[in-house]
Amino acid sequence: MNPYSNNKKVKNGGKPSKDEYLVPNGADNSSPTNILVQYNIPEMIEDYLVELEIRNYSKNTIKTYKSIVTNFYKFLIKEKDLYNEKRVLRSFKRYIQYLKREKQVSQNYIYLVTVVVKKFFEFGGLRILDDVQTPKRTKSLPKSLNETEVKDLINAMDLDECSNPSKNLLNIRNKVILALLYSAGLRVSELVSLHSDDVDLGERTIRIRGKGEKDRIVLFDENTKLLMEEYLEKRTDNSDALFVNRFGNHLTPRYVQMMIKKYAESAGIKKKVTPHILRHSFATHLLKNGVDIRAIQQLLGHSNLSTTQIYTSVDMQTLKNVYDRARLM
Repeated sequence: MNPYSNNKKVKNGGKPSKDEYLVPNGADNSSPTNILVQYNIPEMIEDYLVELEIRNYSKNTIKTYKSIVTNFYKFLIKEKDLYNEKRVLRSFKRYIQYLKREKQVSQNYIYLVTVVVKKFFEFGGLRILDDVQTPKRTKSLPKSLNETEVKDLINAMDLDECSNPSKNLLNIRNKVILALLYSAGLRVSELVSLHSDDVDLGERTIRIRGKGEKDRIVLFDENTKLLMEEYLEKRTDNSDALFVNRFGNHLTPRYVQMMIKKYAESAGIKKKVTPHILRHSFATHLLKNGVDIRAIQQLLGHSNLSTTQIYTSVDMQTLKNVYDRARLM
């Protein structure tokens, strides 16, 4: 029996077909009950989010999943005659149509909504979307920065002379953030979660707790090491976190995103620049310089090589150069 329903099922307790009505205890079959009444969807959502946290999903992922299932539930509330699974399925398809036509969301978001809602229903013991095919994702990639653009971005505020020590420290901190996102290929969620004892300056390594609670070791270059040493020497807070705001708390991914946008504008870079694009540029430049893709996979923390191959899209000339250096014949 589904834990979120107090209702008995028709046909002597057997599972109803998608066309059969589900009726509450004590009611006759002539009074079909709306599925949203029959099942406690808000409680299912709450329990689902708890389950995601127990399974070590990231805070950003949980926030995204919560938004998706909550928005779908709000849409269902406005629907009529949700008396059986077939009608809920029809409403889901209308919701996808609404997202495409009215909200004009991306194909990748449609993919994510489908996956998340299916998982949510499965968690609640409902097989409503079992027959729904997961749509294809588009494989468009963000444009990477070239090496010169990366240097311009990191050094964007060097000309901003200031006698204010706190502002100078802020500039140094931001420069370290940019350098690490690129030279270590970090996800922004990984960067804002760093603690000082995760860093080994002597070895130029950082211990990262990545997706799925998987640890890995990443490297950073000598220039980033020098910046890090300067930052650690000048910082005045006592926080264990490596990067903090003025209240001594971890920075948020949103802050880092806005900071990078500001630096990109100052550097005169016309491309959209995000933490992910710096990570993508890191992988692309490594491949361009002949680093084996499996080594890149390890540095990025990918479970599957196919994911790394998507990140490291390079032009044909770069592939030709790598091919020629291999000297196959």
